[in-house]
Amino acid sequence: MTFGFAPSAATSITTPADSVSRLARMLEPSEWAAAGIPLLRNPREVVSGLHSRHHPVPSTAVVAVLDHEERLVASASFTPRATTVDGWEFRNALLAHLRRVIPHDLRRRTPVRTAVLLHCREGDERWTEEDGAWMWGLRDACTLHGLRCGAYITLTRGGWQVLGEGRGGRQPHSGSGPTPLSETTADPEPAPMRGGGAAEPLRRTAAR
Repeated sequence: MTFGFAPSAATSITTPADSVSRLARMLEPSEWAAAGIPLLRNPREVVSGLHSRHHPVPSTAVVAVLDHEERLVASASFTPRATTVDGWEFRNALLAHLRRVIPHDLRRRTPVRTAVLLHCREGDERWTEEDGAWMWGLRDACTLHGLRCGAYITLTRGGWQVLGEGRGGRQPHSGSGPTPLSETTADPEPAPMRGGGAAEPLRRTAAR
């Protein structure tokens, strides 16, 4: 797959040493594509569902956890406070929100749930250093929370795109208005979860 490159929207003044450390916490498109990230069976449904629940605007990140049947188990949206493009900062933010919405799976030998990230940002669909930092942060947060690292999706004015897969669409986009959940997908049956609980229906899993 061919990737375009664009400058990041987030900029900061850094020293050479800071820049070296920051660049080490970033994944290039080729590294991400070679990482064996599981493909989404229905990315349009995932994107539309998360957009309907969180109504993201530029600079908003939405992290979601899917079960083995690609049903939404939990999700959270937030605007990162970091002023620098640094995977370590993004990792910490993602991990903090994951811990708030779902228990870790560190006791399992193999991850059974997958975390995906929807990042609503300015610019076009081309990969940026900020995307690379988010990819690094997502992969590291998943490892620390016992989850499988899933898709990284950008939402821009031109639509949405699953980076590394070449799949995308024009709707929704970063300027789209709220869409009723009933117009995206029906709620699935609750999925069983380890520990005796059950996954909440999709309308009640999102944490803002």
